Amino acid sequence: MTPYLLVDEAKVRRNVDRLRAHLDAHGTPLRPHVKTAKSVDVARMVFDGGTGPITVSTLREAEAFADEGFTDIVYAVGIAPAKLDRVLALRRRGVDLVVLLDNVAQARAVAEASAAAGAPIPALIEVDCDGHRGGVLPGSPDVTAIAAALDGAELRGVLTHAGESYFCYTRDALVQAAEAERAAAVRVAEDLRAAGFACPVVSVGSTPTAHAAADLTGVTEVRAGNFVFFDLVMAGIGVCSVDDLALSVVVTVIGHRPGRVMTDGGWMATSRDRGTSRQPVDQGYGLVAPLDGPPFPDLLMTDASQEHGTLSMRPGSAHPLPDLPVGTRVRVLPNHACATAAQHDTYRLAGTAGTTWKRVNGW
Repeated sequence: MTPYLLVDEAKVRRNVDRLRAHLDAHGTPLRPHVKTAKSVDVARMVFDGGTGPITVSTLREAEAFADEGFTDIVYAVGIAPAKLDRVLALRRRGVDLVVLLDNVAQARAVAEASAAAGAPIPALIEVDCDGHRGGVLPGSPDVTAIAAALDGAELRGVLTHAGESYFCYTRDALVQAAEAERAAAVRVAEDLRAAGFACPVVSVGSTPTAHAAADLTGVTEVRAGNFVFFDLVMAGIGVCSVDDLALSVVVTVIGHRPGRVMTDGGWMATSRDRGTSRQPVDQGYGLVAPLDGPPFPDLLMTDASQEHGTLSMRPGSAHPLPDLPVGTRVRVLPNHACATAAQHDTYRLAGTAGTTWKRVNGW
């Protein structure tokens, strides 16, 4: 029954192999961010069927992956003090769960929870390398103040994420973003060491910078998540091609209006993410393709209500609207794989009869 998520396993494998080969050439380990796929099957693919270090964005992800034997986990969202009981519960299970913080108040909460439990909680200091979200600025006195406030806990190192790399549109810009990310993290690590604090971990990464990095000197690990599936945003900035997109949403044509085709897949199936709207080429809510083959020329999902999708031609297109009778199934290639996947509980694998992968949902 449509709509459903469809994954091309061969493309996932190809995408994984590409990034691993790039990082292997630099001698830098990959700590995949599992928030994109939220799938143990996908995570195990990265580690050749086994387990390894991962990044999560929710404690629910951490708990679910711990249940499957993943014990080296970075929780890469600033820690809320009320969540520290769950962090400690995971650590008591033998999971090396590391938290993230960027202010003294968080550091004190982590130190107090560590003291109360009689077990130090390891933490990474988040570094703001491009003004995107949270983090301390390189050179800020807040860096050593946070480290000092962690007394009784464990300063594990530093972490940064080049979020603004998603708005780089040339190869040179991507390379520069990767170097800025590396340099910011390494500088803060060096400042901590100069102040007498241990800083064994220097963690960087985003899907664009992970692929563009030309120098990873001083970096101990690279994080990325979107790379397993890729999406139209990544294709729009040149990190991949449309042919590399491994995830799509299968929908069914249910009607027609002048110049439009209606489907049974609205924003509940694809999300409301319009990440390409700021790019040189706006892809609407997604490109439309047959079940097996490249996208139809200039056919977009141009509108979405909760359970209805509208397909129409890109403005100014010289191509005719394809003949898609009622009952025809087509695929929508998403703008943002993470957001689209989050709308579903399972993946179906292309070319298989009923084979699915489960997703981890919830907080």
